[in-house]
Amino acid sequence: MCHKHVIMAIIIRLDVMLAKRKMKSKELADRLDLSLANLSILKTGKAKAIRLSTLEAICDILDCQPGDILEFTREPTHQHPNEGLEEEED
Repeated sequence: MCHKHVIMAIIIRLDVMLAKRKMKSKELADRLDLSLANLSILKTGKAKAIRLSTLEAICDILDCQPGDILEFTREPTHQHPNEGLEEEED
């Protein structure tokens, strides 16, 4: 039986800041010394984590604050509470 619950998520708005600064993803990736593929993973919100040093560099390059590119949200879903959870290894 599915129960309605809330999944909390961080939304990445890096594409918005890139557009505001009229900068291409490739230029940002080059300046960060990051592969375009890894930047794409970050931009699409598929990254599991970001180093604070990377976030700091992005903010420095784009002249913005972390809150300009990261947003916390609560999204109601109809997913089972244990769906998508992985078991820990011993």
